[in-house]
Amino acid sequence: MIRFPAVIALLILAACSVSEDQEVALGRKNAEEINSQLAIVTDPAISGYLQDLGESIAKKTSRSDLDWHFYVVNTKQVNAFALPGGFIYVNRGLIESTDRLDELTGTLGHEIGHVIERHSVKQMEKAQKANAGVAVVCTLTSICNNGLARTAVQIGGTALFARYSRADELQADSESVVNVTRAGYDPQGIPDLFEVLLKEREYRPSEVEGWFATHPLEEARIRRAKDLIARLPLEGPDRLIVDTPEFEAFKARVSHLPPPPPERTPTPSQ
Repeated sequence: MIRFPAVIALLILAACSVSEDQEVALGRKNAEEINSQLAIVTDPAISGYLQDLGESIAKKTSRSDLDWHFYVVNTKQVNAFALPGGFIYVNRGLIESTDRLDELTGTLGHEIGHVIERHSVKQMEKAQKANAGVAVVCTLTSICNNGLARTAVQIGGTALFARYSRADELQADSESVVNVTRAGYDPQGIPDLFEVLLKEREYRPSEVEGWFATHPLEEARIRRAKDLIARLPLEGPDRLIVDTPEFEAFKARVSHLPPPPPERTPTPSQ
């Protein structure tokens, strides 16, 4: 069971408008809770690589001033999520599903895009004051229904559910295409990974259900990502990074991590 009393209190204080300082404070408090509950990978070679990779994208964006943090979660569930203020989580299962570096940078760019556009914050600002606690827990974490280690947020014995809208997802895709390209990575990895996940849904649906629950995905979205890429004013696209030996070494190290801990069964709050 995960509770977020400090986060809820912060949101109530924030009322209907969330400043950037409040956004960062909310994300930090939430990250502390999540990091105490989930199997965060502490191998410095793995965590350091993802941190450097994520920063290489985030520091090229309009919110480069944020103190960005990137984490790997040791779970086979294929997913990634973002907290307000620059806290990004990528599951081991998603990393192992990638074939190339540009597919991982596309994922990071997408989650960074949610932070840049303040999608969670905007949902909170729209939430009615009476439902503030519900909004903050699910909106900030996206773990209410994403299958992340089968963890559920419980308030008053009830699991709460939330997810980004299709409009939010498309906007995050657009941010990803622009920002990974600006950072020097090939944006083609974005639609390519989408296609991989659609195929994986056919033969291992239980492991990718979390992605599809919190990241609405259909063929039209893949086409739109490809159209965005086609319209980019690319000069010398052969110079964009597709894959590197360092990424292959990183992925191999991830694959040799200890088995993920047993998934948790949600426990009703007392």
